[in-house]
Amino acid sequence: MSTFSPKVWAEQQFGPLEHLGQGIAVSAVIGICAQFLSEHYGAPAMLMALLLGIAFNFLSEEGRCAAGIGFTAKTVLRMGVALLGARISVELLIGLGWELILLVILGVAATIAFALLGARVLGRGWRFALLTGGSVAICGASAAMAIAAVLPKNEHSERNLLFTVLGVTVLSTIAMIAYPIIAQSFGLDDRAIGVFLGGTIHDVAQVVGAGFSVSESAGETATLVKLIRVSMLAPVVLIMALLFRNMESEGEDPDKPAARPPLIPAFVVAFLVFATLNSIGLIPAMVSQFLGDVSRWALLIAIAAVGMKSSLKTIFNVGGQAILLIVAETIFLGVFILIGLAYLQ
Repeated sequence: MSTFSPKVWAEQQFGPLEHLGQGIAVSAVIGICAQFLSEHYGAPAMLMALLLGIAFNFLSEEGRCAAGIGFTAKTVLRMGVALLGARISVELLIGLGWELILLVILGVAATIAFALLGARVLGRGWRFALLTGGSVAICGASAAMAIAAVLPKNEHSERNLLFTVLGVTVLSTIAMIAYPIIAQSFGLDDRAIGVFLGGTIHDVAQVVGAGFSVSESAGETATLVKLIRVSMLAPVVLIMALLFRNMESEGEDPDKPAARPPLIPAFVVAFLVFATLNSIGLIPAMVSQFLGDVSRWALLIAIAAVGMKSSLKTIFNVGGQAILLIVAETIFLGVFILIGLAYLQ
């Protein structure tokens, strides 16, 4: 019986461990520079970290820094989000109100339904509709990969997944910069802006960056709303798995079933655990403040890494119909949430 080796597992996931430190260090330096610009010139630290990161995109493509940048963009980001739970309490959720929670849930369902209709108009299949609709509605690339794991495969499955991941990544980066401006132009307060950003932007990283670029309150609300959307990945994937459980994939070896990602990511569970402990008073105020500071730095460094992994040229590599549908779904979700906020206010 083979034994589990943390080092072997880590190297399989991220590459040689001796290279992780270099990518993490580069991300940290960019994060520190972004914080410097924020403190001395009033620029949002998260936005500066993203833009500075994009300028150093070449470091993530190959070389010694690539593995560490990938680790920072994924693992350090999730650590930061998880630790952010120490500053969230059930009081904030109650303050959000059941109407806004219902609005977010309806936004997810309506976007998936819109995707099915839009795909039919564009002559695309239902698999593509569920893949793009689910990724836009829930949590971007992570949702795309989870949904792709339960959808029956065909000859276009790999291509569709690639298009979807690239599309939502590009749109999330654009939304992180544009959505705070759009939200403020509508005269929304910080709480409503947080709901809009958390309820519309695809990926967690960009939600965090957009929210905290407005204010700390907007960032915390946006993160909470986004995690409500992320948690919906479980029921959505379960429903799809049940609907298609008896449908055979084309060209798939039944003796080698595809690995299924967790229905609820571990960082979401950790976030909820910290939030629960904080809600019942088991985390002292001093510890909560410290974990919050660690969380902010982890997120800032992770956003720098996300920027380095984002290449503007990828937008030209996405298929026309695919990006058209994803853009339409993104606009639909944004308009849906804005209309809902206008109705509730």
